[in-house]
Amino acid sequence: MEQEKTSKINSYLTFKLGDEEFAAHVGKVLNILEMTKITTVPKAPDYLKGVINLRGAVLPVIDARIKFGMPEAEYTTNTCIIVLDIDLDGDSVHVGAIVDSVQAVLEIDNNQIMPLPTLGSRYKSEFIIGMAKIDEKFIIILNMDAVFSIDEITNLKVNAEMNADNVNVEKID
Repeated sequence: MEQEKTSKINSYLTFKLGDEEFAAHVGKVLNILEMTKITTVPKAPDYLKGVINLRGAVLPVIDARIKFGMPEAEYTTNTCIIVLDIDLDGDSVHVGAIVDSVQAVLEIDNNQIMPLPTLGSRYKSEFIIGMAKIDEKFIIILNMDAVFSIDEITNLKVNAEMNADNVNVEKID
């Protein structure tokens, strides 16, 4: 009975990129970190900002704005890194995503999620579950497992592992 209740919880962490608000299921969010120094990775894709040392593990960090085709922005005091648990063919891969700010954790019922309208080519709809209207604003609900292709996640893992010895930043606990 407990398990039935847990599977029906629809809690989402909302975050901003520019003027737009996005949501990721809280089950995918492991941590929220303050912005820290990121060690750059040579010849990495432009959305991969580099790697950080998180509790002794090398964590690849991407810029969500660039990944979603938005212009880069200067980091502010609200900029943070959301640590995500991405499912890659049954493998658990951890990735940090830089976002402009974290907003809140919201309960969103399935009946509040509307199907995705045609958005043209600005967003890749394969990683958007739908949209929810909360307090007169729309929130784009993301499928975090689908944001990256298998090739991209493999590339992130390889880049992180290759640069593990070069991560000289302070360990984040």
